[in-house]
Amino acid sequence: MVQIGKTQKMTIDYFKEFGAFLDAGTGEKDDNILLPKNQLTDNLKEGDEVEVFVYKDSEDRMIATREIPYIQVGEIAELQVKEITGIGAFLDMGLKKDLFLPYKEQKYSFETGDKLIVAMYIDKTNRLASTMFLEDHLRVDSEYKVDDMVKGVVYSVSPTIGALVAVDNKYRALIQDIQFAGKIKAGDKTEARVVRVTEDGKLDLSFKKVAYKQMGDDATYILEVMEKEYNGNMPLNDKSKPEEIKSLLKMSKNAFKRAVGRLLKEGKIEILNDGIRIKNKAGR
Repeated sequence: MVQIGKTQKMTIDYFKEFGAFLDAGTGEKDDNILLPKNQLTDNLKEGDEVEVFVYKDSEDRMIATREIPYIQVGEIAELQVKEITGIGAFLDMGLKKDLFLPYKEQKYSFETGDKLIVAMYIDKTNRLASTMFLEDHLRVDSEYKVDDMVKGVVYSVSPTIGALVAVDNKYRALIQDIQFAGKIKAGDKTEARVVRVTEDGKLDLSFKKVAYKQMGDDATYILEVMEKEYNGNMPLNDKSKPEEIKSLLKMSKNAFKRAVGRLLKEGKIEILNDGIRIKNKAGR
């Protein structure tokens, strides 16, 4: 059974002047698939197996190629936009024929030359197409565990949910860090830490390091905010409400207290009745 959009091994049935015809496995020669002459080598003969990728050409005929595309059906890959038309876009998939991205499968606007992360599927007309809606194409069977560092591409950002990430272009993941809200966008490549693997196999990620490492970054961040935005005096301390800390620093109260404790121990700040102050700012 021939699989459109997949690399597969097929047997050469016979040759013609314009190429070799590959056995489609139906018993009907009319169903055989052309492997064009420019894809042949001199040593090939009838009965040989060749590895080919099968797709439909511009005239809607099944055709084979020995070239390996950047993406296959069921896979996710980052492809460059070659052309934008009124009905959709066309993406470079590494073959002479480009991959169609229908307008209804586009999740956000883009321009020619941009790179998009998409999944390939077979549409209702049995043609190859792509989509930016990846949820149904991502897997939840990764072997990653808590504290593993992973790499992926952000494919959607929601102000209420977080950043949706395709880890390794295969696995479904979510970043919820409030500190980074608004700083990442669809298409961004990212590296994050696994903080939880849900019961159904999805990955929850965080840009934050493990607690004892994150403390130093948080302490540095607090000092920068105090210096740049509050002239060394910040109206927060361990008695402040969690929502106040979240509003000013985009971090949890526990993370704030750990970082402030470190800054106190290092002698970089002092506690006031109404907040904290960088020591070298005293007297201002």
